[in-house]
Amino acid sequence: MNRSPLHEVNASIGARFVDFGGWDMPVQYESVLAEHRSVRGSAGFFDVTHLGRFELRGPGAHAALRQLLCNDLDRIEPGRCQYTMILNDAGGIIDDMIVWWWNDDRYWVLPNAANHQRVMSFFAAVPGCEVTDLQLTTVLLAVQGPEAPSVIESILGRKPGRFRNVVVEWEGRTVSLAGTGYTGEPGGEICTDPATGVHLVDALIEAGVTPCGLGARDTLRLEAGLALWGEDIDETTTPLEAGLNFAVSLDHDFVGRSKLVEQEQNGVLRRLTGFVLDERGVPRHGHKVRSGNDSTGVVTSGNMSPVIKTGVGLAYMTPPVEPSGQTVEVEIRSRWLRGSTAKPPFHTN
Repeated sequence: MNRSPLHEVNASIGARFVDFGGWDMPVQYESVLAEHRSVRGSAGFFDVTHLGRFELRGPGAHAALRQLLCNDLDRIEPGRCQYTMILNDAGGIIDDMIVWWWNDDRYWVLPNAANHQRVMSFFAAVPGCEVTDLQLTTVLLAVQGPEAPSVIESILGRKPGRFRNVVVEWEGRTVSLAGTGYTGEPGGEICTDPATGVHLVDALIEAGVTPCGLGARDTLRLEAGLALWGEDIDETTTPLEAGLNFAVSLDHDFVGRSKLVEQEQNGVLRRLTGFVLDERGVPRHGHKVRSGNDSTGVVTSGNMSPVIKTGVGLAYMTPPVEPSGQTVEVEIRSRWLRGSTAKPPFHTN
C-alpha cells in the first residue's frame, strides 16, 4: 500500500488511517464533525497526496487537452485552472479533473486517485505529448476555509486567486499552488517536494490551522453539492445528466461530443438533483427516492449536514424534477421520509 511522505507527521498529530484507493490516508484526526466545522468556520488542511497529478508537455499537449476533454482549454489562459472531464464515446464520465495551465506547452493534470494511471495513459498515447508522473515525487496539501487565503499568504507570501495557479519560493524550495479545492470554501491546493511538505505542515499547525481527514472532506464536498466520481458520476452518467453543463463546451470537437449534442437537443431523461430532508434521517447511497410527479430515483451520495443538521443528498431522478422546492420522499429503514429538492450548496440555503 502506498503511503504519503507525510504519513509519519500525520501519525504524530493523531491521524487515524484508512485504505483509500490503495493509499494509507488520514480519515480523521480529532473528529469528522470538529474538522468539518473548522473548515466552515476558519481553516483546515488536508493531506491529499493520494490524488493523481502529472505534468503534460510537448507540441501536442494543447491539442490533446482539447481533443480528450469536454471543457475547452481555449476558454482560459496560462496562469489559470479549469475543471473538466474526460469522456467515453457514449458521453460517460471516465473521470473529472482540474487542469493547471502554466505556460504555452506546460500543464499539470490532476485526475482522481483511482483513475490516475488510466488518465495519464490516454495522454501518453497522443503523439507530441510528454507525460511526467508527479504522484510519487511530490506531496499535495489542500488548505480550505474562510481564513485559508490569508493563512496561505502569511506563510508563503502569496495567495492564489480563485482558479489561478502560481509558483513561489519558500525556504529555498519551489512551491506550486492553485486557488482550487473540494469543500465549497476558499483556499488553495499546494504541491511541493516531500521535505518541504513536512515543513509546511509544521507551519500550518503553528498558524492554528486544523488538520483534517478524508472523512470531513467528504461531508464538506457533499454539503457543497460537489459530485464525487464513482458515486455521483461515472462512465454511465454524462455531464449534462450530472448538471455539469458549465464544464462542457460544444464549440470544439472532443471524445463523446455527439452524445452530448443529442442530449442538448432532446433533453436528458434523468438529472442529478439535490435534496434536503424535513424529517430526521440519514440518506445513504442506494436509498430509493420518489416524487409526486411519478419521478423515481436512487441516492448517489447522502449524509447528515453538520451545518443545517438535517439529511442532505444527491440523487438521479427519472424523469427530471424541479431543482428546488419540489416534494420528494426518501426510503430509509423501510420508512419514506419527506423532503424537498434544493440547489446546492445546502449549507447556505
